[in-house]
Amino acid sequence: MNVEKVTDHIVKWLKDYAINAGIKGYVVGVSGGIDSAVTSTLCAMTGLEVLCVEMPIHQHMDHVTRAQEHIEQLKNRFSNVSDVLSDLTPVFDTFINQMPDIEDSALVDLTRGNTRARLRMTTLYYHGGVNGLLVAGTGNKVEDFGVGFYTKYGDGGVDVSPIADLLKSEVYAVGKHVNVPESIMKAAPSDGLYGAERTDEDQIGASYDELEWAMKQIKERKTTADFTGREQEVLQIYLDFNRRNQHKMNPIPVCVIPDELLE
Repeated sequence: MNVEKVTDHIVKWLKDYAINAGIKGYVVGVSGGIDSAVTSTLCAMTGLEVLCVEMPIHQHMDHVTRAQEHIEQLKNRFSNVSDVLSDLTPVFDTFINQMPDIEDSALVDLTRGNTRARLRMTTLYYHGGVNGLLVAGTGNKVEDFGVGFYTKYGDGGVDVSPIADLLKSEVYAVGKHVNVPESIMKAAPSDGLYGAERTDEDQIGASYDELEWAMKQIKERKTTADFTGREQEVLQIYLDFNRRNQHKMNPIPVCVIPDELLE
């Protein structure tokens, strides 16, 4: 990958899209992770207005510190960048207190994690709406089109997806090129949707390098029968996530009514 040319291509694409849409710029949720750091930096490089939004919900302190470090760096580098803090912890707690108790703790944890993501999506669209900005998504290719590791109508609810055609390793390459803080470059990827520090690898069961490998095998029409041991396990993990999450990656099913029933 030609990192410099890819970076320039994305920046131009973002700038052209906003200008053609008659929009002033972008709003980005900054979490302290590599994807949001790269996305917000690329948006800042357009020269258009960029609003970075912190949205803590019982957030792990490491995430908060990295997010604030990145935002301060961006503001020092780019005069078109501003930021706002929207503490969603009391909003989330009030919402959960109004919900019934469910005995299945696994379902509760997953649903509450998705609820956090959807509250953040609503918050980004609020800030985007009142400031005349588009919501820039932070999903990468592995998450968005490989394993579907995002929340439908949460972090999947965006106006544009500038890095969705980049593998995770390529996002890191762009991050290094655009001077994302070293603390973010070294941090283990995490969606930050749970109170404790749970990495993406903890949740998925495979690293992004392994998932990228699996995507390549599927593209080459390989199956689990072609591998043994850890490689077979990783490919099966990828296939299981991809199958379960097709509802996120495909258009919403529409029940088409036959013409004869409408006459």
